Amino acid sequence: MFDKKKIEQAITLLLEGIGEDVTREGLVDTPNRVARMYEELLSGMNQDPREHLARTFSCDNSDVVIEKDITFYSTCEHHLMPFYGKAHIAYIPNGKVVGISKLARTVEVYARRLQIQEQMTNQIADALMEYLDAKGVLVLVEAEHMCMSARGIKKPGSKTITIASRGEFNADKELKREIMGVLQCK
Repeated sequence: MFDKKKIEQAITLLLEGIGEDVTREGLVDTPNRVARMYEELLSGMNQDPREHLARTFSCDNSDVVIEKDITFYSTCEHHLMPFYGKAHIAYIPNGKVVGISKLARTVEVYARRLQIQEQMTNQIADALMEYLDAKGVLVLVEAEHMCMSARGIKKPGSKTITIASRGEFNADKELKREIMGVLQCK
């Protein structure tokens, strides 16, 4: 349950804690703006991927379906800082396919939560396996983490890559290698 008032109070305390004057013109509406921002950034907390993956279409094809370069923005649960990048999805249908926009919507459901990249990658793969009853799923996520780029070690441009594979992509190593080549990060 999203409690906008509590977030506004927390931001007011944060601003006071860093020595700011919360009555200053530029900060008066900041707690409300930040609360609305978090409501948007964390909108996936109350969403179920099943909602997007439930509408499928019959398909005799059992060849690999790939959706690449799905841009996402997420929030690191460790520092509450953004991480962002691209998700790449490959799946092998098992008699049914889903509209390709639903793959991007599934990424959004998980990205719009307090998250770690490793968990998000696995959640996407598991949802596709479960709700599409896919023969195989491979998800590759590449992201830049602001908690590493803007603070701490300060290494902008570095990317973290996570991969989750299920079903036939684990059983058939040659198929996995071939699809990994197609999904290769830029």
